[in-house]
Amino acid sequence: MTEKAHSSRRRNGENRYATCQDFLRIFDEDMHGLYQLSFLLTGDRQKGQRCFVAGIEDCAKENRVFREWARVWAKRVIVENAIRELQPRRCHSSSSALLPTVFSHKQPSSGASGHFDVDAVLELADFRRFVFVLCVLERYREHECALLLGCSASEVREARTQAIEELAKFRPTGFDRYEGRELGGWAEAFKL
Repeated sequence: MTEKAHSSRRRNGENRYATCQDFLRIFDEDMHGLYQLSFLLTGDRQKGQRCFVAGIEDCAKENRVFREWARVWAKRVIVENAIRELQPRRCHSSSSALLPTVFSHKQPSSGASGHFDVDAVLELADFRRFVFVLCVLERYREHECALLLGCSASEVREARTQAIEELAKFRPTGFDRYEGRELGGWAEAFKL
């Protein structure tokens, strides 16, 4: 292969990778969403800001990430920074029975955060909050979440179920949208 052909191929191949400018554009375009992810994971504004800024700095370094994957990579860097910051660990508890998979798996929601109150999500224990944000809001698969958090898929399932149970019990002060309504079939079946 001639030197000219080799250098042309190398230049074209390098164009497939995200540059510092690509990542800065991603953070600029989706600043609110990426910061919200960082804040929800950490549960604290200052820690969230630190993880968000560290995510920008980490992504601004030259990474060998395909341009098409740059947005996903930016989220992943924020998640990893939040994990390093808080080191969420599963708290062992003698929790109640788990909700059936049909209730806790692929539950339809409207929008990225569904119908969950942000304050209620922030009140979850660190491990449950991480699992809820990653599995429910960000739609990570159980095994991906387990690998990131250094636990088993069954621990992720249990934490997700417990988080959903806690969030289902949360009622903002002065507001009860279900007051005066009969319980539906699902709620009665699970005694929520």
